[in-house]
Amino acid sequence: MTTDGAVTDAVPTHCPYCALQCGMGLRRAPDGAGVEVVERADFPVNRGALCGKGRTAPAVLSSRVRLTEPLVRRSPGGPLEPAGWDEALGAVADGLARTRTDHGPDAVGVFGGGGLTNEKAYALGKFARVVLGTSQIDYNGRFCMSSAAAAHQRAFGLDRGLPFPLDDIARTGCVILVGSNLAETMPPALRYLTELRENGGTLIVVDPRRTRTAEQADLHLAPRPGTDLALALGLAHLVVAGGRTDEEFVRERTTGWPAARAAVMAHWPEHVERITGVPVPQLREAVRLFCDAPTGMVLTARGPEQHSKGTDTVGAWINLCLATGRAGRPLSGYGCLTGQGNGQGGREHGQKADQLPGYRKLTDPAAREHVARVWGVAPDALPGPGRSAYELLDALGGEVKALLLMGSNPVVSAPRAAHIEGRLRSLDFLAVADVVLSETAALADVVLPVAQWAEETGTTTSLEGRVLLRRRAITPPSGVRSDLQVLHGLAGLLGHEKGFPADPEEVFEELRQASAGGPADYSGITYRRIAAEDGVFWPCPEESHPGTPRLFLDRFATDDGRARFVPVVHRPAAEETDAEYPVLLTTGRVVSQYQSGAQTRRVAELNAAAPGPFVELHPRLAERLGVAEGDRLAVVSRRGRAVAPARITTAIRADTVFMPFHWPGEGRANNLTNPALDPTSRMPEFKVCAVRVERFDS
Repeated sequence: MTTDGAVTDAVPTHCPYCALQCGMGLRRAPDGAGVEVVERADFPVNRGALCGKGRTAPAVLSSRVRLTEPLVRRSPGGPLEPAGWDEALGAVADGLARTRTDHGPDAVGVFGGGGLTNEKAYALGKFARVVLGTSQIDYNGRFCMSSAAAAHQRAFGLDRGLPFPLDDIARTGCVILVGSNLAETMPPALRYLTELRENGGTLIVVDPRRTRTAEQADLHLAPRPGTDLALALGLAHLVVAGGRTDEEFVRERTTGWPAARAAVMAHWPEHVERITGVPVPQLREAVRLFCDAPTGMVLTARGPEQHSKGTDTVGAWINLCLATGRAGRPLSGYGCLTGQGNGQGGREHGQKADQLPGYRKLTDPAAREHVARVWGVAPDALPGPGRSAYELLDALGGEVKALLLMGSNPVVSAPRAAHIEGRLRSLDFLAVADVVLSETAALADVVLPVAQWAEETGTTTSLEGRVLLRRRAITPPSGVRSDLQVLHGLAGLLGHEKGFPADPEEVFEELRQASAGGPADYSGITYRRIAAEDGVFWPCPEESHPGTPRLFLDRFATDDGRARFVPVVHRPAAEETDAEYPVLLTTGRVVSQYQSGAQTRRVAELNAAAPGPFVELHPRLAERLGVAEGDRLAVVSRRGRAVAPARITTAIRADTVFMPFHWPGEGRANNLTNPALDPTSRMPEFKVCAVRVERFDS
């Protein structure tokens, strides 16, 4: 990476990884071989800073690590062999059509990804519903932000990860950061927490581990995994008991407080201490810091969200914001730190099981009529809601017999991963479109090599709700096509010659129409505006509209304009410890790998920094097990086993072990995780399950 300030001879674009969507420039490397990343200091989110993943992103463009031609398995159990595009697309079309004819449209599934651009997510949802006629479509974003999205909708009537720009975080009075290790998952965003404290604000971090982020905090609360809901209720109890409720705000701008207040009062501090392990004095100090500050925010990430009670947990933190008047006001509010690169836009435009473009509900007759009119079909021709992500994957080989998968690697990323790998293997037909030969792609009957971020143009929507433009900087290899070209070709082979253009701007123009009037209204956003304005915040209902960086300042997006308190009570995790499985497992990320690692594990520099999985455990647990640093451990749950070396540290609770989830093979952490689902969001319980830990000497 160069550090020559503003980009003058480079194509301005954005990082392909997390939802910060950091600005960067791409230009030809001096030796003419490939491209290099250059600083784009004028982009407001990261101001030129990049983490190691963004800086090394061009390494995955190399033909040495990526797919450059289609692959077809020409006989059952045979190898994947190189093929031409006509043969590969023909095989996919035949496999999908044959399944639909023999078993009905819902026997065909579609699984997308939170890294797909808005154009791809939109086209994939349209392809599933118009060409295939199937209701069976969902995406891996269900595993990331769905609990926060459901709680957002329930409380505010609208889901946008952050209802304010990132820059507001540095200027608020107090931040409670729940279950996020920004220093490793989004390193350039750590500056906002540093600036918060430099500006006199305070930072409270809630995490069972003393992470690099927790080390920056004025106060670190380390609850037992699975008890964030009780913690939030306990803090709200102290707010009420201490007379710190903002009665005027509650009266003027909310509904439902009496029932929520009654639920809060059942969670007194000593009771919450017994559940969470957080001492009462720390609970009181957290409330003092939050309420003494003139403004405040609660920001959550996967820590409290990836639970079978994730929606209620986020709802409890939202209730804390509402009770203290920390919502719908400048420099205050609740926000979700969305994870995947287009996790926000990916859930807005139709690849989710229950949604149509513009964040419209698939069950809303007016929404169906509007989108059907844009698509040129009858509203009753659109299928209804389908299965959520885990339920769809679990149905593979049963009711769902063929699958088209784009931009996801569930063999590594799904809960109960060994079981899901088995379901994928049991399919009659599997087609995968991906950049690399992921662990999931290796199981496919047909693998379609698709273009990457630097090789195509398209929009993404960051965690701020800022719609951004990634620009094509280089030409993909001759054997590679874009996902839009893939869908265009398949649609034609399946009898739909029109309606699936391969040009991304043409797709975006149709997306604008389909989203018009919806909750996520992009109709006033154009490629030209995005380029000129460093992105445009939705909703933006017309081209003269400035966009909406800050939501809810005048009213919430509910029918009456008021935020809704939702009464919630603590309940245990779906799986508690016992004599056979006495330890809690929680999972997460490390700084040098990303998600399932399908791309980052192919970058030498990143692998040198994070070469493989590990089991993080406290010295007291290590002593009890008789293990030393680096000894191989087996972590066993009711669903499977993972093996990895020990990493001994006082930065974790003694009743808890931690594993990163980026790797396949014997260290696959998601062999262990629990697919118990949140009843509202259908989020699996990734963040806590009961395990036993033992030496692995064989």
